[in-house]
Amino acid sequence: MTAADKASPRITRLDNGATVVTDAMPHLATTSLGIWIGAGARDERADEHGISHLLEHMAFKGTRRRSARAIAEEIEAVGGDINAATSVEHTAYHARVLGEDVPLAIDVLSDILTEPMFDPEELGREHNVIIQEIGAALDTPDDLVFDLFQEQAFPDQSIGRSILGTPETVRSFGPSQLEGYLSRNYRGPRAIVAVAGAVDHDSVVADVAARLAPFGADAKEAPAAARYEGGVKLGGGRDLEQAHLLLGLPGLSYRDPGFHALQVFTNVLGGGMSSRLFQEVREARGLCYAVYSFHWAYSDTGLFGIYAGTDAGDVTDLTSVVIDQINECSETMTEAELARSKAQAKVGLLAALESSGARADQLARQMLAFGRPIPLEEIVARLEAVTLADAKAAGRALMGRGRPTFVALGPGKTLESAARIAERLDVKAA
Repeated sequence: MTAADKASPRITRLDNGATVVTDAMPHLATTSLGIWIGAGARDERADEHGISHLLEHMAFKGTRRRSARAIAEEIEAVGGDINAATSVEHTAYHARVLGEDVPLAIDVLSDILTEPMFDPEELGREHNVIIQEIGAALDTPDDLVFDLFQEQAFPDQSIGRSILGTPETVRSFGPSQLEGYLSRNYRGPRAIVAVAGAVDHDSVVADVAARLAPFGADAKEAPAAARYEGGVKLGGGRDLEQAHLLLGLPGLSYRDPGFHALQVFTNVLGGGMSSRLFQEVREARGLCYAVYSFHWAYSDTGLFGIYAGTDAGDVTDLTSVVIDQINECSETMTEAELARSKAQAKVGLLAALESSGARADQLARQMLAFGRPIPLEEIVARLEAVTLADAKAAGRALMGRGRPTFVALGPGKTLESAARIAERLDVKAA
């Protein structure tokens, strides 16, 4: 077991490779804590689509020491709350309690990960719950379009599949499949225990070392490298009032030297009410209600995208204007826009320091991504180092990495003409 110095945040790496990171926030009486596992939907094998999300659900359905009801009652009896979330590359199990109840929360969280029961009756009920969740997503076009977008960008890969799975795959998972996935992926070297708020580091380390000892010390196998492909997928004929559009291009890993420049460009283009897209597409032309850009960064790749919801009659005009704005922003971005984007990013970073939950999440993600907490001053310095030329170059480079991804759901035949317009980006890249 090795420990860092007494400064906050403090870090201790346990003998089995698990890491404890804490940040004391003396002005708080409550504590946010969790166990983050560096495994998510991307770590699923071909016959495991949706199992990481099912495992997250089943973690709360009983252990060898606690029933599902006891898990909820013990945390809520002290006024706390407990939850979990699955993403592409990690899964988080977290709680918030008073500082004096941190040992209880650690005991409950570690119990559900090291001693789950996977009772067949509970599993059958949870199959039904998740299948209803899948149905709700399929009935929500502004959710469904994002799943189709990821799939079209990364086809036939775990990184491109929906986190929820399908009704068929979810029903196929029994206790043995869950146990196999857990034992293969929930290993010490990919476990981060992050705690922020009213916390005593040494006490947390002692509790975690005992509770997470069952996690093996060997590292899990790495997922296959991502392969961006892109292309067009249209979903016409649905009884929808609006068309939902996503236009995407290959992005960057969060480890890439150009990551911050692309984040700045993305924010200038469509990161708020003052952005190019909002002002031109909505305010000046009235072509939609919602429009924004985003950049999803992963360990070895990224995906840049623009979402808009609009009337079917405006799809063609909207797509054309969006593409023009990408090109124009890459050439005519101003110093004022650059400064505004950086200021927005700084506020987001500072906001994490004002919430114990956001701070614990930030620490865990940084540890999983970089193996250390990244000081605020270092992140700000990287943002400030982005020049106007850097941000413009990041926008221009988007068009050179691969063909566009264009996904649309909605009524009418205008989606096809919009797709042809979107392919102009591929011509520009060539």
